[in-house]
Amino acid sequence: MNWIGTWRNQYGSTLRITSDEGNRIQGVFRTALRDSGFFGQDLPVVGVHLSECLSFTFAGSSAQGDAICSFTGLLREGKLQTLWHVLADSKRVAAATGSGERLEKTHWPHAALTNADTFERVE
Repeated sequence: MNWIGTWRNQYGSTLRITSDEGNRIQGVFRTALRDSGFFGQDLPVVGVHLSECLSFTFAGSSAQGDAICSFTGLLREGKLQTLWHVLADSKRVAAATGSGERLEKTHWPHAALTNADTFERVE
């Protein structure tokens, strides 16, 4: 399986895979979602693949704090069907004094998000 190319999900976010040698991938992820802490960043991707199975991860920092994201999926009928998890280290909360906001460490039960995305090769 040749994974090299640009893949786009249903929201317009892109995964550009630049290397797939030795069952490993490298590339760049860019989200199209403006409400994401990852928005506006080209995030380096590392991952692994075997046959039609693929897993990749990236991390980033923003004004909302640090976060890491992992996708795992299968290629079926030309579509990469994935599940993803985002773990956020902190969140923005109102400052105790009422002036502005501050970052607060996220408690474990509220640190994780998960969902599913479908990617299709566009290049």
